[in-house]
Amino acid sequence: QVQLVESGGRLVQTGGSLRLSCAASGRTFGGMLAWFRQGPGKEREFVACIRWNGGNTDIAASVKGRFTVSRDTDKNMLYLQMNSLKPEDTAVYMCAATPAPFYGLGLSTQDYNSWGQGTQVTVSS
Repeated sequence: QVQLVESGGRLVQTGGSLRLSCAASGRTFGGMLAWFRQGPGKEREFVACIRWNGGNTDIAASVKGRFTVSRDTDKNMLYLQMNSLKPEDTAVYMCAATPAPFYGLGLSTQDYNSWGQGTQVTVSS
């Protein structure tokens, strides 16, 4: 059983920064880890992913240049650094994991079998 616990979400002004954290535990989560978000009235969308081994990343076009994903393999932590936040970034941010080996792109919700509860990020205009 994989457990994912997010933290770091809060209310922030436009142009501000936040760093979200996701603590991972359990037997197998070491394939791909990702951040997704779901805004009010919207479908869940891909934000960023990172391969646990190797650290290769992919970032959604909507946040490229503003968001950075990283992980700490010693601490079993996943991070999302968010800069230049916009009101349209308001959403519940969730981390997701899938075990190794994983050979897909990691851009779809269907790639992941473990999810956290999410942390709310609200960007005021």
